[in-house]
Amino acid sequence: MTETVASRPVRSRPGPSAALSGAGLFTVLLAAALPLVDFFIVNVALPTIGRDLHAGESVLELVVAGYGVAYAVLLVLGGRLGDLFGRRRFFLGGMAAFGLTSLACGLAPDAWSLVAARVAQGAASAAMLPQVLATIQAATSGARRAKAMGLYGATAGLSMVAGQILGGLLVAADLWGTGWRLVFLVNVPVVLLGLVLAARTVPETRSQAPEPVDGPGTVLLAVALLALLAPLTEGRAAGWPLWTWLSLAVFPLAAGAFYAVERRADRRGRTPLVPPSLFELVSLRRGLVMILPFSIGFSGFMFVVAVALQRGAGLGPVPAGLALAPLAVVFFFTSLAGPRLVARYGTRVVGAGAVLQGIGLGLIGLAAWRSWPDLGVVSLLPGGAVAGAGQALQLPVIYRVVLSEVPAGRAGVGSGVMSTTQQASLALGVATLGTLFLSLTPHLGMRDALLVTLGVQGVGVVVTGVLSLRLPRVVG
Repeated sequence: MTETVASRPVRSRPGPSAALSGAGLFTVLLAAALPLVDFFIVNVALPTIGRDLHAGESVLELVVAGYGVAYAVLLVLGGRLGDLFGRRRFFLGGMAAFGLTSLACGLAPDAWSLVAARVAQGAASAAMLPQVLATIQAATSGARRAKAMGLYGATAGLSMVAGQILGGLLVAADLWGTGWRLVFLVNVPVVLLGLVLAARTVPETRSQAPEPVDGPGTVLLAVALLALLAPLTEGRAAGWPLWTWLSLAVFPLAAGAFYAVERRADRRGRTPLVPPSLFELVSLRRGLVMILPFSIGFSGFMFVVAVALQRGAGLGPVPAGLALAPLAVVFFFTSLAGPRLVARYGTRVVGAGAVLQGIGLGLIGLAAWRSWPDLGVVSLLPGGAVAGAGQALQLPVIYRVVLSEVPAGRAGVGSGVMSTTQQASLALGVATLGTLFLSLTPHLGMRDALLVTLGVQGVGVVVTGVLSLRLPRVVG
């Protein structure tokens, strides 16, 4: 019997007073773009930051890792607090904090001040982002929700690519002598605009049965994520000291303790941070599993290409960023067509997207093999365009699948779990594929290291395609 997400009566419809208008949707999508842009915008700015602040490689890794780890660790807590105290309230507070911490990043007098500001910026992102998905889930329904989720997926994917393009443009522009600082300061006026719009257009929603914060679960989840992400993101730059291996050994113990504590709380009728019963939703469970290889490959690809084009092909920040422009443009327009394709073909478009992405990676690898080091927009255009189309057919649909069965009352928890999975996977992608590429470069040369890394990412694309066969054919 065919399993369909739409047939399960677990979603609640929002009341008219909680409806999300078009202007409100634009506002929350604007906010959703900010944290994702800032995760990637730093990639092309790191060399300039290192020279200006006299920072070594390990400290520069912390500029990226500090943001990503704080963001990932606090996302589920941010979703729970939004459910508890009101999503609009936390959305406004998180956005204001994001603007202030962006200002602190842009004004940082030294490298360690920048690292501290980036950690705080990651925490602000974790307060803001879960409220975006939770508000969409609680304040829309039916076709409007499907369209909103499609636009969210398009915004998320485009933001990841646009971050590196925008970073290159801003660093090269060096307006008023700001140099790399503009990649952070540009957030401030955007946040001010977002706050004005949000105060007028974003409705207040919250769980009808608010669940208190789970202290033990929050601490154990934070320990588990820190134990995994900190050594993987810092290990290579630090030379893999003893603490990195001890931390990795702690991860399975902390993860096991977290699961045991959450399961016991769920059985006793308490309110765990991540209710294990949430994973009884087939669509959520299978969708989350697909986010892992997709996001690891996406972020690893973006990081490796940025390094290869600047250090190997000798491109500046602007040409290196613009080389990805075809991928961004095609991703955006394909994402807009996604809802119609899903309505006609169901989740089979995810498998088709994986095939296209694999072909695109192959074309990029072929261009690198034949033209190295003369890479640029023209040589990368065919592969980037095909890969962008493939990615756009996967990411928005996976988002919809994950959240399609989550009740509106637990929208914050569900969106927090999904965002945490994605953010942890993005950090893992930079750590694993980035480490692989940088480790192979001295032995194989940059071109062959790039080809091997693209091949490994291709394996992840195959995994995503195979997993898509287990998705429900119809998604609401």
